[in-house]
Amino acid sequence: MQPSLRKSSHDGLVEFNQAMADLHGFFQKPLRTDSISGAGALVVAVLGAQWGDEGKGKLVDILASEAQMCCRFNGGSNAGHTLVVGGKKYAFHLLPCGILYPKCQNVIGNGVVVHIKQLMQELEQIKSDFPDALQRLFISSRAHIVFDFHQLVDGLQEGEKLEEGVSIGTTKKGIGPTYSSKAARSGLRIGDLRYFEEFEKKYRRLLKDYQRRFSFEYDAEEELARHRQYAEVLNSRLCDNVYMLHNAMSRKEKILVEGANATMLDMDFGTYPFVTSSSTSVGGIMTGLGIPPQAIHCTIGVVKAYTTRVGEGPFPTELFDDVCRHMQEVGKEFGTTTGRRRRCGWLDIPQLKYACMVNGISSINLTKLDVLTGLKEVKICVVYLKKDGYAYPLGEYPSHHRDLSEVQCVYEVLPGWSESVKNCTSIDQLPQNAKDYIQRVEFLLSVPISWIGVGPDRLNTIRIRE
Repeated sequence: MQPSLRKSSHDGLVEFNQAMADLHGFFQKPLRTDSISGAGALVVAVLGAQWGDEGKGKLVDILASEAQMCCRFNGGSNAGHTLVVGGKKYAFHLLPCGILYPKCQNVIGNGVVVHIKQLMQELEQIKSDFPDALQRLFISSRAHIVFDFHQLVDGLQEGEKLEEGVSIGTTKKGIGPTYSSKAARSGLRIGDLRYFEEFEKKYRRLLKDYQRRFSFEYDAEEELARHRQYAEVLNSRLCDNVYMLHNAMSRKEKILVEGANATMLDMDFGTYPFVTSSSTSVGGIMTGLGIPPQAIHCTIGVVKAYTTRVGEGPFPTELFDDVCRHMQEVGKEFGTTTGRRRRCGWLDIPQLKYACMVNGISSINLTKLDVLTGLKEVKICVVYLKKDGYAYPLGEYPSHHRDLSEVQCVYEVLPGWSESVKNCTSIDQLPQNAKDYIQRVEFLLSVPISWIGVGPDRLNTIRIRE
């Protein structure tokens, strides 16, 4: 809950000074190195360590049940989290996963770009099960708005690139154009809805700029009328997320930060230009929520037991054989947002080592181990070779997509397993070959594995470290 502002200036100053003193003490404490699974830490970040679709939603769901606050810091409706709670499936693109827990407050940070129509649809979807969801949702007044014409322009831009043979494989959700508007300082923020006359002028100016560039017809009046209605609903839900989160930290509340997309889609550190338009790595938490780096006690990297990606771009360990089809069919590898069939390949240690370095990963949640069941052998890429035959040092990652497309992968081959792992509740119950695979991944990355996913339900999760 946000603190009341109905106080005298003196009382407010005393409360503020005390909160800042508490927060200073909070930041001076050593990091919780004894809580790599996130179970005991106060501020926990869950980030994708590959190209997305790693299964972040399930871990976020588990941790959100104990959190007082759950936050999104980046991306928009291009992300997709599917959760199964009480046997019922929920698909979220904008709402934080903590919205499913009545005691959890939920924050959409300033780094998120919000398609309000999509947000309202998600709220309507859960209204019957969680009637107080809107009252537990707080949206940064600094978050930028995705308009329908941003999505239209996204498709037009992708069409131009496709004609030139350089398609990115965008979700066409308007994310790139909205972040472009933000960078050009012509975008509209959700806080602008409070001053609708000014909002309308800015909106028409922005739309006119895009129409001048792409020459399309558009019903501006309908979209403006819709956003006038949105303003009436959402004005009471706007917040200063920096103030809100720092107050929560001073009260030692447990805060869960959920990342959208993943490290290899990061604008700076990903496989550029085949990336998303936001910061998907740990740095995005600072800029997208206003949480300082020393406040994050535990950063969990979510890693699928094999590798997938959607859309275009280099993929060193990609497969095109029966193993790929096994991964797609058993793993149900179809995009939550686009429905596209995901590309599949073996686990990639050079890529994961890089992601662990970028994010300062405390521990790993290894997901979808069950999908590998039934394979006679499983492979792990351990080294990239350059065209001249020399190896890239582990942790150094090619920055140009052509260099990455030309690497030769060196694999370790481990024996597979045929026994089902879905009913396993401890690591001791896993087949020996599965345990060997887990231990080898942990050794190669020099990062502990704290969680293992052995099935789609949240109960199909083994915690092996605190």
